[in-house]
Amino acid sequence: MATENGNFKKIISHAKEYGFVFPSSEIYDGLSAVYDYGQNGVALKKNIRDYWWKSMTQLHENIVGIDAAIFMHPTTWKASGHVDAFNDPLIDNKVSKKRYRADVLVEEYVAKIETKIEKEVARAAKRFGNSFDENEFKKTNPRVISYIEKSRNILSRLNKSLGKEDLNDVKNLIEELEISCPESGSKEWTDVKQFNLMFDTKLGASKDSAMDLYLRPETAQGIFVNFLNVQKTSRMKIPFGIAQTGKAFRNEIVARQFIFRMREFEQMEMQFFIPPGTQKKWYEFWKEKRLKWHLSLGMGEEKYRLHNHEKLAHYADAALDIEFRFPFGFKELEGIHSRTNYDLSNHEQFSGKKLQYFDPEINESYVPYVIETSIGLDRMFLAVLSNSLTEEKLSDGSIRTVLKLPPALSPIKVAILPLVKKDGLPEIAKKIINELKLDITSIYDEKDAVGRRYRRQDAIGTPFCITIDHQTLDDKTVTLRNRDSMKQERIKIEHIKNYINEEVSLRSILKKL
Repeated sequence: MATENGNFKKIISHAKEYGFVFPSSEIYDGLSAVYDYGQNGVALKKNIRDYWWKSMTQLHENIVGIDAAIFMHPTTWKASGHVDAFNDPLIDNKVSKKRYRADVLVEEYVAKIETKIEKEVARAAKRFGNSFDENEFKKTNPRVISYIEKSRNILSRLNKSLGKEDLNDVKNLIEELEISCPESGSKEWTDVKQFNLMFDTKLGASKDSAMDLYLRPETAQGIFVNFLNVQKTSRMKIPFGIAQTGKAFRNEIVARQFIFRMREFEQMEMQFFIPPGTQKKWYEFWKEKRLKWHLSLGMGEEKYRLHNHEKLAHYADAALDIEFRFPFGFKELEGIHSRTNYDLSNHEQFSGKKLQYFDPEINESYVPYVIETSIGLDRMFLAVLSNSLTEEKLSDGSIRTVLKLPPALSPIKVAILPLVKKDGLPEIAKKIINELKLDITSIYDEKDAVGRRYRRQDAIGTPFCITIDHQTLDDKTVTLRNRDSMKQERIKIEHIKNYINEEVSLRSILKKL
């Protein structure tokens, strides 16, 4: 755990040092759990968003996109259930005066048990070698069996208590497990209380006549209230989907772990409208599709796992999380939810407007059911960044820090480096970059020795460097260096664009889908 925490600190430090993420309003000592994306961060974030957007709207003829407003009529949130039910269980430690989410305290306790299981598995795997069967070991090892059973019992009790809103039992569970405050070590806790997560604001010129509004806590409702607008204007037939990316806001009790949990964040959501009774088929379809989307980035199948929800949200009849192994453990990256017809039915009731689809195949109108895929863009950014940061010991004993981003997502695709600032080399380099930058995100760098320039590009994840040297003057070839292997080869200037494009375009990963 200490090593993981150390690695996470390196990731946070690297993100700031190389222009990926800055604390917001830092010159005024910052604002808790609010961050700004720097020059490299905003480019990486855009590339992730583009990959998601193209995979949804470009590869599927029956999915279109919208961009709904952040401000919505306040009745929207009454209809969606957010006014009455969008709460987190809050608990304070009496000694440290720190506030925590009660359910997260319990989940972190369970995460420590899961770490013990992983250590038992790792030791056994080392002992038995190629003959080791992890599934069989988990089923037969008494210690692991007891750990698994304990974890399940704790989470089952937590979910039942939260489902019944039995907050006293949540506190009892925390006390029985002897969970202490991470800061003070104290086990003196207050009662658990519910805390609504929505930010409220006002709309209007005067205080007396202003309307109470909320900053949207999710982007999904903008899709639901526009269901008929999109269906009719695009002439879509069910099944069809509506995709959206955009900001959402939640007044998190404890916003921490860098950009993993923030008060202002960005979601990438798609609501897929289907006939009632077909939700199980489409739920399985989108579960497989979304997992394939993640795996196509090549970050390692072992970094993902599926977690089925025991406690379902009020709108769902099935739900699961695609979890990713962050430096602080497996955490939710994306959710797949079968939302039934809850949202459209409620908006129909509260608005007095029909939100139904006439199905010509059965000559009948109905309120569609919905399968939702919802992924946090900031969490995806953190998953990609944390998985890519690597330190390598080279043959000369030096350490190379390299960000091995999937090339299609890298902020800069290629760096153009004249070996020296004379002899006509900068002129050739600038001619090359002027040609490349029309199609490929490129950077020109002539400062310092070329080795140092390579290291700078390694640290921001640039997949390729092209060095213009004196041989270029003779045969019109350049040195092309690969970030990951550090191998160098000569390539004709006229072949640069096609070569780089083939390696770094989004097409290279979209075609895997």
